[in-house]
Amino acid sequence: MTNNYFDTKHELLEIALKRTNDRISMIASALETARDSSTDDTKSSAGDKYETSREMIQQDINRYQKQLLEANKDLQQLLNIQPVIRNETPIARAGSLVQTDVGFYFIATSIGAVKVGDSTIFIISPLSPIGQLLIGKKIGDSFVFNTVNQKVNAIY
Repeated sequence: MTNNYFDTKHELLEIALKRTNDRISMIASALETARDSSTDDTKSSAGDKYETSREMIQQDINRYQKQLLEANKDLQQLLNIQPVIRNETPIARAGSLVQTDVGFYFIATSIGAVKVGDSTIFIISPLSPIGQLLIGKKIGDSFVFNTVNQKVNAIY
């Protein structure tokens, strides 16, 4: 990873935005397919089979709607990070890149591990278990995650 942490944070945010937008597109497409299936099923089914099939399709539609709502919340959370990404702060918060003695964490939304240069950085949600441990930490603070003690070395 380069020493230009602003560029790294910008790259991480772009990765998170792209993956979230891709997720939204996939869910919207699945939702449209499920709705189309519901319409087609209405035209061709009869009796108990119709009711069971229709209920299963409705459950799919409900699940996709919920996933789409969550993905849009994640997108909004990422868009809210952009204005604060330039600010360096001594306290970890959404938009912070936190370096511990174990690794790097970018607090944004749940994406997982990504490679930036030679470094692996975990893009995590502030609501995730480790995100909740990191929020509010300062340089020098320690915490335990999955039985591993970590010390905050830097916050960008």
